[in-house]
Amino acid sequence: MHWYLVHTKPRQESCALQNLQQQGYACYLPLLPVEKLRQGSLAILTEPLFPRYLFIQLGQGNSARSWAPIRSTRGVNRLVSFGNEPAKIDDGLIDLLQQQETAFQARPEQLFKPGEKVQITEGAFAGIEGIYQMAEGERRVMVLIELLSKPVAMRISPASLRKVN
Repeated sequence: MHWYLVHTKPRQESCALQNLQQQGYACYLPLLPVEKLRQGSLAILTEPLFPRYLFIQLGQGNSARSWAPIRSTRGVNRLVSFGNEPAKIDDGLIDLLQQQETAFQARPEQLFKPGEKVQITEGAFAGIEGIYQMAEGERRVMVLIELLSKPVAMRISPASLRKVN
């Protein structure tokens, strides 16, 4: 049994995973928790680590199941191949991804990180740059801006901020 790479249709990784598993295939979709803005508040969502890709374990030889049903599975675009040869994935890589996924579940990737430069996009302070300090619940964050040559802590909606490069 070897691992191979499946290319899915846009934003249908979970659909492809579910349909392949219902057909009896062993599959793996590495997920990453990410902090995103949803309806003006910060929410933690899980997204695929590799958008539009998932891993599938398939056998070879006479005893192996047919690979033909994979192409016609809902959510699947194709099996990734180089020429006529499907791309094999090393078992060690899959093990490493599974270990890393477990470690990342505990601490999601934050939308804004403390100390990061942000710009206010709405309200009376629109256009002013500040330093992101911390999240205060789901609907407010604290930003440090400079007013009259003094640092001032300001509580604002995360939807009113954007990162400054």
